[in-house]
Amino acid sequence: MLSPAHSGGERATVLLRTQADFPLARQVRSPQGAPLGEVFSFLSGLYFRGKLAYAQAFGRPPSGLPGALVISPTEGLRYPEERVTAERLRAWGTVDINVADARYLAPLSTHARALAAATRCRIILLGSVATPKYVQPLLEAFGDRLMFPPDFVGRGDMSRGALLLRAARQEHELDYAPVASTPRQGAKAVPAAKLRPYAPQTGKR
Repeated sequence: MLSPAHSGGERATVLLRTQADFPLARQVRSPQGAPLGEVFSFLSGLYFRGKLAYAQAFGRPPSGLPGALVISPTEGLRYPEERVTAERLRAWGTVDINVADARYLAPLSTHARALAAATRCRIILLGSVATPKYVQPLLEAFGDRLMFPPDFVGRGDMSRGALLLRAARQEHELDYAPVASTPRQGAKAVPAAKLRPYAPQTGKR
């Protein structure tokens, strides 16, 4: 489960400019829109690209369910490949990701509860676990099945993105721990670029 990119920031303004002529901007303005994963990768840069690449590399969903879902500002859980139009993106940019805002919380909680009822698999949250904005509604739905990579603790967004990209490229899946019972704040972590190369691993689950 991937946390969203900020839909109302400077990069969103660049993407949504009517004068913008690069391919993704033209796609977003078209009636069909552009793939959500590509849009959020542009808005967030390294962090979302890392989350998406990691989910695509290691997602092992039960039959009939996707390997990755993206949290949206107002429409709950979405598929990375679904199309997003400029109008839809502008609407998302007006809503803060905050559990006090029902426009965000209600659809996310509804979708999370439905997913929890449909499967008993683990749910891996690739996003901030230091605040309640994602943790609170997802814990209520999934309980001890909600996991996260402890390597996230102490890292900023860019460091997490680099860590995830590196893990996906080297085919090294990270370890996971329950969100409910694992410390989620700590000392600043070693930057991903300074970590030793991963030792090759096979068959890790």
